[in-house]
Amino acid sequence: MRKAEMARETTETSVRVSLDLDGAGNCRVDTGIGFFDPMLSLLARHAGFDLEVTARGDLAVDGHHTVEDTGICLGRALYQARGGGKGIARFAHAVLPMDEALVLVAVDLSGRGFLAYDAPCRVEKVGDFACELAEEFLRAVAVNGGFTLHVRALAGANGHHILEAVFKGLAVALKKALRVVGTDLPSTKGVL
Repeated sequence: MRKAEMARETTETSVRVSLDLDGAGNCRVDTGIGFFDPMLSLLARHAGFDLEVTARGDLAVDGHHTVEDTGICLGRALYQARGGGKGIARFAHAVLPMDEALVLVAVDLSGRGFLAYDAPCRVEKVGDFACELAEEFLRAVAVNGGFTLHVRALAGANGHHILEAVFKGLAVALKKALRVVGTDLPSTKGVL
């Protein structure tokens, strides 16, 4: 049973995440940020996760706290749901096109959180979502999920296409890295 539930309450946000790594891609998301909701939904769908996210934040200020705290909760849920990592593939990557955009996403579920991000958008916002928040979200997911994440846009001009390719690429890479391929721990150190 690779499932987890996380909650985070601050003076700025209230976030709840429920995650099933072995789901069917079912998703129910409500963050109050229009573009962010479908990105989380397609992440769940293409990773094969069942995901529920409810977030309330200080959106009158901006979306930063809501997006970052959602990433913190999702990262912690990923870490808890995968357990000690026995039997998982651990490493994976995806090269994903979205029209003119082409994005490379690579993960190592090493137990060490790190983000290398090089996927700039030519626009400041896509809908009501500030493009710079994609990097904040991914950093929060990777650091709290205890995994190395590399994201690089290889081509692209349309901000929507680049960001959609990033989220889909993450989904595909996580699906591959989290698949169960045996019973051993995929590490010579004896721990992830």
